[in-house]
Amino acid sequence: MAISGRLVFLAAAGSVAVLLFPGAASITLWLVFLCAAVGVDLVAAASPRSITLERTVPGSVRLTEPAAAVLTVRNTGTRPLRGSFRDGWQPSAGALNPVQRMQIPAHEARRFEVRLLPERRGDLHSESVTVRSFGPLGLAARQRTLPCPAVLRVLPPFHAKRHLPSKLRRLRELDGNTTVQMRGAGTEFDSLRDYVRGDDVRSIDWRATARRRDTVVRTWRPERDRRVVLLLDTSRTSAARIGDEPRLDTGIEAALLLAMLASGGADRVDFLAFDRRIRARVQSGGKGNLLHRLVSAIAPLDAELIEADFSLVPGAVQSVSTRRSLVVLITALDSGALEEGLLPVLPQLLDKHVVVVASVRDPELEELRRQRTTATEVFRAAAAERALLDRAAVSAQLRSMGAEVVDETPHELPPKLADLYIRLKASGRL
Repeated sequence: MAISGRLVFLAAAGSVAVLLFPGAASITLWLVFLCAAVGVDLVAAASPRSITLERTVPGSVRLTEPAAAVLTVRNTGTRPLRGSFRDGWQPSAGALNPVQRMQIPAHEARRFEVRLLPERRGDLHSESVTVRSFGPLGLAARQRTLPCPAVLRVLPPFHAKRHLPSKLRRLRELDGNTTVQMRGAGTEFDSLRDYVRGDDVRSIDWRATARRRDTVVRTWRPERDRRVVLLLDTSRTSAARIGDEPRLDTGIEAALLLAMLASGGADRVDFLAFDRRIRARVQSGGKGNLLHRLVSAIAPLDAELIEADFSLVPGAVQSVSTRRSLVVLITALDSGALEEGLLPVLPQLLDKHVVVVASVRDPELEELRRQRTTATEVFRAAAAERALLDRAAVSAQLRSMGAEVVDETPHELPPKLADLYIRLKASGRL
């Protein structure tokens, strides 16, 4: 039973009346009247047990985009339902109107829309709906929590998608599909054209030159159907917040941009998320749109507070592709974790594949390094300098072993990683 504001008002009014007309009889009479009114109101209220709920939730929505969950409340009883309900979405679902009033005649149903504005990526849940049924006097109500489970999958926002058109345009320039003629250094023959000053003499086709009696060169295009394997580290280092989002979310943005760019370049893309085990997998030969499959697999990923097991990486890559591939490892340039985990297994990858290590750098380190006014700021600047030097040392060690390194701030990491992929295509290393 729930007590309404009207009942509180009547109780206060009764107290004033008792003060004005003191006496045991008046108090007893007032209490009897109040209890009788509440009892009659409760008996006249529709039973919450006669209520059935149906819920319709969109399958998925992108982060920061609004969504609507439709709740259908059906009154199967013989009395009209007057009351309210509260939809039990978790706080990060951003429910704007979870509490709504309702008035439903007997044997009828009404639809209510709960507006949602999700605040985090992943699966958001609502397990139940609490219904409160008031009597005709509005003095008291019956209340019951009814199970009505629902799940809304919130997909990554993919803000880096704005870079995709310009990067695809550069790939098409390498392919010779636009008016800008750029000859890629791939190994697939494209066409013949007249020699112009500055062309590599090694590209001259002597047979065609003899037939046409004019110097002719071969043009090449970057090879297609290459394999790109994306490995996303979901261990404890990915939980660190850089700016206004976790390192993991920045890695997701970079992985999505590179995957769509490689797919646009006619390469095959495979995705793996791992820490001590494989958390998510998207294979290039799967059915359906690649972007949809990627964001659906990535959406429920969260950083796990455990160390990454990099010994899984060579076997995971081998299970995806046995041919030479571009292996992109998105992780943190943490000297301790990499020295004990990645560096021992990196030679196995470099023997067969082109390896890129991508990491997001905290831009606040540069700001802290420059601020040295007070003693506290000097200590912070020293710590920031030490952190940057450690990152530079790890990057230098990775490059000396033959790996490519992309170490950029959150906004720069996705486009810089895409630029490196284009350079590798242009140089024929893929």
